[in-house]
Amino acid sequence: MELVDHIVLDLKKSLKDQDKLRLSVLRGLKSAIKNKQVELREELTDDQIRGIISSEIKKRKEAIEKFGQGLRQDLVEKEENELRILSSYLPPQLSTEEIKGILTQAIEEISASSPKDLGKVMKSVMPKLAGRADGREVNRIARELLS
Repeated sequence: MELVDHIVLDLKKSLKDQDKLRLSVLRGLKSAIKNKQVELREELTDDQIRGIISSEIKKRKEAIEKFGQGLRQDLVEKEENELRILSSYLPPQLSTEEIKGILTQAIEEISASSPKDLGKVMKSVMPKLAGRADGREVNRIARELLS
């Protein structure tokens, strides 16, 4: 089953179960998917949908950080619950060690030797890690390995 079909089925289920939070999150996600489809004028692949989910997750993480600074614990909890719902549609996240292994292999393939080569490394690695690792984390680890 395609990812978009899975999301639509879960949306219908949450409508029947009257799960307002899940319903709200899935409606927002479905809307973001539809907007991207209209923008690209084509059906989206599962990888493209995972990219949209990842960007929605990133928004939630940023909101959690801001609400935490503003001492709004009620909103932090709401965003964390939304984050959990969205995360359930992505494959399991890679550990730091797994990311290091993939980065090390890419650095050897590209023959990268200094932080100047960070762009080349990121360009080759991110398609492999899309949806399975946070870009900031990958960038941080890559900087460590190159310096």
